[in-house]
Amino acid sequence: MGSSFRLLKILRVLFSERIDELLPQPKRGALKAFAWCIPTIRMKRSRGERLRDALQTLGPVFVKFGQMLSTRRDLLPPDIATPLAELQDQVKPFAGATAKAIIESDLECTIDAIFSEFSAEPMASASVAQVHSARLKTGEEVIVKVIRPGIEKVIEEDLKLMMTIAKFVEKNFVDGKRLKLVQVVSDYRMTILDELDLMREAANTALIRRNFEHSPICYVPQIYWDYTRRNVMVEERVYGVPISRVDIFKEKKVNMEKLAERGVEIFFTQVFDHSFFHADMHPGNVFVDITDPENPVYKAIDFGIVGTLDPESQAYLAQNLIAFFDRDYRAVAELHVESGWVPKDTNIGEFESAIRTVCEPIFQKPLGEISFGVLLIRLFEVARRFQMEVQPQLVLLQKTLLNIEGLGRELYPELDLWKTGKPFLERWVKERLGPKGIADYAKRNLSRWAVQFPALTNTLLSTPQRMERLESIQLQQAEALKHMALESKKRRYSGHISSLLGISGLLVSGVALMADHDWLVRHWPFAIAALSLVFILRRS
Repeated sequence: MGSSFRLLKILRVLFSERIDELLPQPKRGALKAFAWCIPTIRMKRSRGERLRDALQTLGPVFVKFGQMLSTRRDLLPPDIATPLAELQDQVKPFAGATAKAIIESDLECTIDAIFSEFSAEPMASASVAQVHSARLKTGEEVIVKVIRPGIEKVIEEDLKLMMTIAKFVEKNFVDGKRLKLVQVVSDYRMTILDELDLMREAANTALIRRNFEHSPICYVPQIYWDYTRRNVMVEERVYGVPISRVDIFKEKKVNMEKLAERGVEIFFTQVFDHSFFHADMHPGNVFVDITDPENPVYKAIDFGIVGTLDPESQAYLAQNLIAFFDRDYRAVAELHVESGWVPKDTNIGEFESAIRTVCEPIFQKPLGEISFGVLLIRLFEVARRFQMEVQPQLVLLQKTLLNIEGLGRELYPELDLWKTGKPFLERWVKERLGPKGIADYAKRNLSRWAVQFPALTNTLLSTPQRMERLESIQLQQAEALKHMALESKKRRYSGHISSLLGISGLLVSGVALMADHDWLVRHWPFAIAALSLVFILRRS
């Protein structure tokens, strides 16, 4: 009953904002009667603004869903994606006493046993968790992140309703199929459920901290594992200027060009050197230490959403970007096919032409004015027309790149992303795909290959003998089946039984071959023939 009421509320909000108008004209008529029964609150707002406001009204789960949708610029038009990107978690904090109770329950001890100071007033409150400041008994300043009580049940219920709506739209509307709403909701489910496990976020933080352990340009806070559980995470508190405070940076005479370029360097380092990147680098999660204005240091927090790239995707992506900015559209098309991102039977010439048509107008601008993120979006848009299935990790990469580029341009409008990125990519390709890279790869995998080599050698050496055995077995099977076919003419019923026995024998043969039971392989036809003869005699 509760789900039904929630569904009705969702529909009422969506139709009051006339979200039905986002759907194409065909098949919309079935919804008109219901839609026009609900008072509209529409004013002079675009469809994207109305969708944004509707999701904001529906609550935190839908807000986060809208935030994720805003990253799918490969699927959504700009007039919808841009307003969705403005969605912010504006969630009323839960009581400090409740936070204390959750902490004490998960850690199985009192607050006073762990902290010398604990602020009941939260520093920040979001849809999934809120954060409190504290100080450990040992003196370290920390932040304590606590999962919102009862949020898992709310999320599960809303996810079920989202999936119901997604399936309905995908089944009944052409655009629903194109937008792949069911897949989008499934991806969102994985993302938001991961955020409910603070042990996972803590592990992500620890790994990225280790990756930047000796970095002079990026600092990641320490996790206090003794006080971290599924619903509670205790992390070193870091101080710095929020990345959005450009006014403070200018006042303190921070080297803005270096600050912007270091942000780009951190991004490329995570994606290509570490194969593990922070996928939620919005301004609220990035601070800057400006103790030395000439050498600003980034401080990143909140690693609930991360992305990974396998070595093959890294290689293809790096080569794609280099070819892209060299305007070698043929290479871009061929790399997409080689990587499996588009079907193998794709017409290379047509694909190349489509890429050139979209990208050439962009390259008429100076490189410093070209949006790296927009280029990636345009590339995905073209590839989608050629049945490219956009992988989740590439979507996260696109989202992160857009965030980094936006931050960089806000800090230093003259930032040339390609000037910073191309040398990095060329070095990476040379190191990983050149002779040294191949040698290093062989060195890293030598021990594994050494273990596998004897088994591989035996397999290769035994292959001719196995093939001979297989041919012999096939001849025996053919003779046995011929004999059974002749016998089946005498009595149809008996023949059916014989055939069944023959089929069973084939199955036995396959099993025996795999199990290497030579005697069974050699003699099964005669056993089957004998059984068939007995059966015929008994029926006569």
